[in-house]
Amino acid sequence: MRGIKSHGLNTMLVLVASWMLASCSAEENTQEQTEQSALKTAPRQAEPSAIVLSDAYKTEIASLAGRAVVANAFEDIVQQDAQNIKDLIELTEIPAPPFEEQVRARRFAEMLRAAGLVDVSIDDVGNVIGRRPGSEGARVVAIAAHLDTVFPADTDVTVRIEGNTYHAPGIGDNTRGLVMMLSLLRTMQTLNLTTHDDILFVGSVGEEGLGDLRGVKHLFRAGGPQIDAFIAIDGGSANRLIYGGVGSHRYRVTVNGPGGHSWGAFGLANPHQALGRIINNFVTNAPDVTNFGPKTSYSIGRIGGGTSINSIPFSSWMEVDMRSGNQEKLDDIDVVFQQAIQAGLMEENTARKSGPELTVEIKQVGKRPAGMGNPNAALVQRTMAAMNALGIEARPAISSTDSNIPISLGIPAVTISRGGRAERAHSPDERWHNEDSHVAIQIGLLTLLSEAGFPITCNDCEPKAPE
Repeated sequence: MRGIKSHGLNTMLVLVASWMLASCSAEENTQEQTEQSALKTAPRQAEPSAIVLSDAYKTEIASLAGRAVVANAFEDIVQQDAQNIKDLIELTEIPAPPFEEQVRARRFAEMLRAAGLVDVSIDDVGNVIGRRPGSEGARVVAIAAHLDTVFPADTDVTVRIEGNTYHAPGIGDNTRGLVMMLSLLRTMQTLNLTTHDDILFVGSVGEEGLGDLRGVKHLFRAGGPQIDAFIAIDGGSANRLIYGGVGSHRYRVTVNGPGGHSWGAFGLANPHQALGRIINNFVTNAPDVTNFGPKTSYSIGRIGGGTSINSIPFSSWMEVDMRSGNQEKLDDIDVVFQQAIQAGLMEENTARKSGPELTVEIKQVGKRPAGMGNPNAALVQRTMAAMNALGIEARPAISSTDSNIPISLGIPAVTISRGGRAERAHSPDERWHNEDSHVAIQIGLLTLLSEAGFPITCNDCEPKAPE
């Protein structure tokens, strides 16, 4: 009996121990699931917007704006309006899709020379680079606007004028940016505004679409020109202040198979159906990344393939764009996408009744790094202070621009407005309104002068009394 009782006690102890372990495990699992659930259901974070403007930089820019020579420069910018419109029309009517910016680049180089630069060249990838030497030249500040537009070379880019509104594809994004840069240069030359640092005036290539920032990637390559700070001109509203980069991963995915007649070859694996399975897998699982944390997006932008309605296609392709301002989140959505490709392909291959398996080709056609700039960096603060000096409250944001590359490398960079008011960018009905367009140029001048080292204390801050 004792033996039986002892055995029963041992059994009971084992059962109790098992129950306790199971309870602990269940509690741990429940806690882990709760944490994961809380993480996944946490609200998606908005883009950063609050930057505190330092009093020191506010005072610095106010003092600079108070100089008589700067006031004269502001007036010169206003007086350039007619010339700016002339330049805008001429450059807009030169088509410049990505990889075909050469004609516009040559004309822009000529304009830089006409505005007073001597050292102007076009580099190996097509960037136009004009150097304005500083009095010391220890640092180099680059100011850039992209030459390319999203429109094919055969697009009608004739400018149509209605009062102060100018209609044409590409007129705002980013031809106006090039014009703003020319205006800045002309004013600096006219008033002999000499900075301590060298300034590079850059017309960059390949900012749009599949250009994949190839121009600025080349600028910031190992062995490229020295650039210590970077100011991009791209965007409409005068209060635009981009200090962080929205990164992107872009892919072209092609599913290939034997193809055949829709009746006679029925049972073969179908590339279109595989693509459908891939997309379904992706959009089903992507919210695990996109519904929480920093904003992350995806889009199936283009789809194609097939030869006729009564054929099983031999090829099916799609182009996909994924974006985030957070590199970790961008990498996460990329993993979900890659897994969806393999799962969808396997599903269609498993479902086939005959014939060979489908294959897939995955080609990355774009990669822009994400990165958050330092809101307390001198360049960001000076840009914000320049807006403040002209009565504009800055709207800090992150976006995908030429500044992505220097930001990702830890080099101070901002993107500012090209001025005026733009509508319908990237559409055939794009238009630009010449409304207070001088303000953005004046903001650009204050930012550029302060960052490149223009003296603040001087003899010309107040009008001189007559002798």
